[in-house]
Amino acid sequence: MTVQEPRTRIQRKNHLAILDAALEVFSRQGFGAATLDQIAAEAGMSKPNLLYYFKSKEAIHLTLLSQLMDIWLDPLREIRADGDPVEEILGYVRRKLQMSREMPRESRLFAHEIVQGAPHMRPELESVLRPLVDAKATVIGDWAEAGRIAPVDPHHLIFSIWSLTQHYADFDVQVRAVLGDGRDPFAEAEEHLDRLFRRMLAP
Repeated sequence: MTVQEPRTRIQRKNHLAILDAALEVFSRQGFGAATLDQIAAEAGMSKPNLLYYFKSKEAIHLTLLSQLMDIWLDPLREIRADGDPVEEILGYVRRKLQMSREMPRESRLFAHEIVQGAPHMRPELESVLRPLVDAKATVIGDWAEAGRIAPVDPHHLIFSIWSLTQHYADFDVQVRAVLGDGRDPFAEAEEHLDRLFRRMLAP
């Protein structure tokens, strides 16, 4: 599947408009239910014009997922083995929560892909995600073994951080419906998660 590389300012603008429109459609409906017609309409252009840039729905989806993987892993990459263990882990929690706040569509796009069995990004999960998680799990395991944090299963700690932070993006409507009264779930979540993980990790 080839992608028409943008060259002029107008082409670059259209290329970005298509990706933004596709992100909106895919995050709302998932890959299977989304159509090129819906993406074109969201981007404000004709379907033939869209097909000049991307030859298929799959090509657009793969482009978005490829871009997302790097962005999604950056907060985990920032955990430093030479930092304070509790602060490094809590910093990761805060970065993941901030991503849920600022990038809810990207979070839902990723969630849709995983729920469907990762048909388009399984190779990246195994070749990129797994080695990075394993490396950071080793760091966390070393901290626990040295008594710098409480004993914890490093992989399941990372899974817990994913679930407790991405929930606020993937289930935003549910969270806000339950809280009601216009409360900001993210401000409350940051305080709650900080307290939760501090207590869990205290040696």
